[in-house]
Amino acid sequence: MPDCFLDKSATALAPVLARFGIDARPSDFIPLEGGRSNRIWLLRGALSDGDAVLKLFPTHSDNPLFPNDGNAELNTLSHLVDTGLAPKPIGGCGTDLGFCLLYKHVPGAVASFHPNDVGHYLARLHKVQAPAGLRHVPTGADGLRQTAREVAARVAQNTLPPMPRIADVPPAKTTCLLHGDLVPSNLVSESAGLVAIDWQCPAVGDPCEDIAIFLSPAMQVLYGGSPLSNEDERAFFSAYGNAAVESRYRSLKPLYHWRMAAYCAWKAERGETDYARAMGLELVALQRSANP
Repeated sequence: MPDCFLDKSATALAPVLARFGIDARPSDFIPLEGGRSNRIWLLRGALSDGDAVLKLFPTHSDNPLFPNDGNAELNTLSHLVDTGLAPKPIGGCGTDLGFCLLYKHVPGAVASFHPNDVGHYLARLHKVQAPAGLRHVPTGADGLRQTAREVAARVAQNTLPPMPRIADVPPAKTTCLLHGDLVPSNLVSESAGLVAIDWQCPAVGDPCEDIAIFLSPAMQVLYGGSPLSNEDERAFFSAYGNAAVESRYRSLKPLYHWRMAAYCAWKAERGETDYARAMGLELVALQRSANP
């Protein structure tokens, strides 16, 4: 990250930080890795009881699968206070550089977990009532086809195989709060268990959405993990503990892989070359799921 941008950001955001009782100089801004959509800094010793994280959102996002909404993140973090599922928010507001979000830093190891830990985590999260105002993700086979087509329509040179045909799966009777971007680098392992960070894509929808993103081989490889084995997947679902949701996910699985492959193709066309390899992994998983 260029020093000039860091200096500009630190200077421009100083009045905003002051509103939340934080006095930070440019040297206090420690860039954090992991995020691809936003600029994120650790503010060492910014709080009386620890460090803070400063997250600066761009003024525009056109991502067809992972919307990047700072207000939605702040709303969701505030809703999840005291659940242990998410960081504690400090506050947020709009600035000339984009939306600025502050939350308490969660110390711990990133992307260090067993799949059953994530199963337990999602089982807890999906029982929490969603806050008002979140986007709703279409559900069922028709809803998933709709979102998959919308992603694929962004791809200029479409070399994807035909969308897989699956048995009809009706819209979900019960929807839940979704993290929306549950990739390995967004999971922090601390003493009390897993905490998810980067809540810029929250939604209300089918629990299979979170499950599909976590189990996606593309998302595993791109964000700090490796493709999960069949044994890993079984361990995840055993911990998640909902046979009906597992059965529903397995019915929809080919469509989830196809949609993710389309997303990877779109990202690769925009110059993120590591998504090209990730697309290949997703297509292999698609073939296996369509021919178990």
